[in-house]
Amino acid sequence: MTQTLFITGASSGIGEATARAAVDAGWNVALFARSADRLHALAADLGDRALVVTGDATDMDALTAAADRCAERFGGIDAAFANAGRGLSKPGTEAGDLDDIRGMIDLNVTGVVLTARALLPHLRRTRGTLVLTGSAAGRRHIPGSIYGATKWFVHGYAGNLAEEMREWGGRCGVVAPGMVDTAFFDDGAPDKLQPQDVAAAVLHMVTAPGRAAIREVYLMPQA
Repeated sequence: MTQTLFITGASSGIGEATARAAVDAGWNVALFARSADRLHALAADLGDRALVVTGDATDMDALTAAADRCAERFGGIDAAFANAGRGLSKPGTEAGDLDDIRGMIDLNVTGVVLTARALLPHLRRTRGTLVLTGSAAGRRHIPGSIYGATKWFVHGYAGNLAEEMREWGGRCGVVAPGMVDTAFFDDGAPDKLQPQDVAAAVLHMVTAPGRAAIREVYLMPQA
C-alpha cells in the first residue's frame, strides 16, 4: 500500500525537496503552506500523488482540516514532517523588531505543537512517524540567538513526543541541519548543505524499519 507524508512549509526549500523525494520514493504527499500559487505549481510537477492543502501552521483549525482532508484523500497518514519555520529579519533581543520576534516564536514553537496536535490522531492509527525540523542552532549556544532558542525547544519537544508516541508504537525524531542553501539566507549558501540532503535524511527517518526509532539526524556541511 502506498504511504502518505504530510508536510508543512512545503512550498519551498527543505519542504519542497522532501515532497519531491517522497514522491520519487513512491509516497503520496500533502503539501501544506500559505503560498497557494507555489503549492499548486509544485503539485503540477508531482502529479496525482500530491494534494494541496493551503493554510497557516499557526492556525489549529486549518491544520486539523488539512490533516482530515489528507487522510480522506489517501486513506490515512503514515508520517508527518513539521517543517514550517522562519528566522528574524534582524536578530537580537534588543535590536530585533518585537512583532517579528513574536511572529517567529509563534511559528517555530506554537506552530510545531499545533502541527503535532493535528497529526497525532492520524499517526496513532498507523503507528506513524513524526519528524520535526530542528537545527544545529538548537544544539549549541549562539550569542543572543532567539531563533536558536526556538530550535532548542523543538529538540526538547521532539524527545518528549518520542517518549509519548512510543507508548502506542509511534516514532518521533528531529532532523537538525547546519547551514542549508535556501531562501533563509539572503545571499544563499551554495557551498553548504542542499535542501535535498535534508530531504534524504527525513526519508531515511520515516522509512526506517519499525524496530528502529531514529531520534535525531544531525547534518553539517563538509565544506
